[in-house]
Amino acid sequence: MKDEILENYLAAGNLAATILRESAQEIRVGRSYLELVESVEARVKDGGADLAFPLNVSLNEDAAHDTASTGDERIFGRGDVIKLDLGVQIDGYIADTATTVDLGNNELLLEASREALEAAIRIVRPGVTTGAIGAVVEREIVRRGYRPIANLTGHGLDRYVQHRDPPIPNIAINGGSVLEEGVAYAIEPFATTGSGHVGEKTRVEIYSQIAEKPVRIPSARAVMEQIRDRQGLPFSRRWFHDKKMEFALSGLVRSQVLHGYPVLADVPGSLVSQHEHTLVVTADGCIVTTR
Repeated sequence: MKDEILENYLAAGNLAATILRESAQEIRVGRSYLELVESVEARVKDGGADLAFPLNVSLNEDAAHDTASTGDERIFGRGDVIKLDLGVQIDGYIADTATTVDLGNNELLLEASREALEAAIRIVRPGVTTGAIGAVVEREIVRRGYRPIANLTGHGLDRYVQHRDPPIPNIAINGGSVLEEGVAYAIEPFATTGSGHVGEKTRVEIYSQIAEKPVRIPSARAVMEQIRDRQGLPFSRRWFHDKKMEFALSGLVRSQVLHGYPVLADVPGSLVSQHEHTLVVTADGCIVTTR
């Protein structure tokens, strides 16, 4: 990895780590989802960077892909388990990091995903397989009495690419891909009191562009123009203030120009925790960019 690329990964990671830590400390019972999300996203831009994806705020059994909607009236309540997943990018180089905030009495659940992440990072070096990482993650979560979420994974990262091969499992698998020196990866264990699998809800607030096709409707062209600079990185419905542009999103999904990301959740009544770091593999280990 060239020095200037590593510098961008490190700068994005440092900013993401600082904002995530500060915003997690500010969550309290009665605080607005929307105010939190808008505050965090504004801090990223004030820090001279851009968002790799909208701030994910996923509650209780919801594991991923939720964010505030326009006019969102939800507030955090006592007992909530809140996942904050933040992506920061500088010149397309991404820092992807997550933490969980507990407004109840679920410290052991949070410990499970947090310590699984740390244990995984300790074994990272060139030649280690993704299967070995999954085994470490699963062991740390199970030994605390919880289940890892089997159908959510970590992933590779690249310029303007949030998810690339290889997937990094949260369960033990035979073999898997081999970690390579100079490559960026995100490891993100999820621990759950539920089934260990997530399914899709109907709620969709996050989208990304997946194809280039001719677009005739003016509102749809306006959407495409607004997201052009994102180069395929995800965006939020909330970022569009014109109702016509919001309606255009549905048509662009039907035309397979955009892809929508439904909220992913374990069984109702369960609780999910998540922790995540981005790292760059070095000759003898790794640099965790989002410390």
